[in-house]
Amino acid sequence: MIEFDEQLKRLVLKLVYYGPAMSGKTTNLLTLHDQLSLEGRGELMLLDTTEDRTIYFDLLPFFYVAPSGMKIKIKVYTVPGQVRHDATRKAVLQRADGIVFVADSRSTGMSVNYESFDNLEKNLSLVGLSIEQLPLLVQFNKRDRDDIVTEDEIRRAWGGTGLPILMASALEGWGVLETFRTILELTFDSINERFGLTNRFAVERDDFIDAVLKPSSL
Repeated sequence: MIEFDEQLKRLVLKLVYYGPAMSGKTTNLLTLHDQLSLEGRGELMLLDTTEDRTIYFDLLPFFYVAPSGMKIKIKVYTVPGQVRHDATRKAVLQRADGIVFVADSRSTGMSVNYESFDNLEKNLSLVGLSIEQLPLLVQFNKRDRDDIVTEDEIRRAWGGTGLPILMASALEGWGVLETFRTILELTFDSINERFGLTNRFAVERDDFIDAVLKPSSL
């Protein structure tokens, strides 16, 4: 649920990386954090659970102030991949504004991807969110591996969902910023549709995204 205060012109968004264990959710966030400029990121926070990790960070340690005066902050989370941590998954999904589903490109991961996606749909319903209405994309990660399903096969299998599908290798660092930019665009478009901000704020969307996704000089 979008945290939006029109009177104070204050907007806080929560984006969640979801997917099966070992698909690369944590690597996505670690790589994203490394690729952003220092002024555009907060500190990484780590919640340890047995055999899995949940990490999160504020994309902006302080509110970004758009030319319209809108103050914006974005929080980014992963969920644990292990089924035993399903309660934590549901807790992290609460009040999510956009979802990146990180799928495993390996041939051995295809059935697990479907199971995890079904779990996502179920858990969203349990926390009062609709998978049809929430901004959502699918990133097929681990494209650097040899034992992967081809992109054509992926698009044949998942194209019917109507969801944006992106390819990435979080380990090698490509596709990570593109994935994040896309989910930001989808989420902002959803905000504009829900709150009627098109005339006052939508025109600033790309400027905001360019500002916060300025690459690191390290």
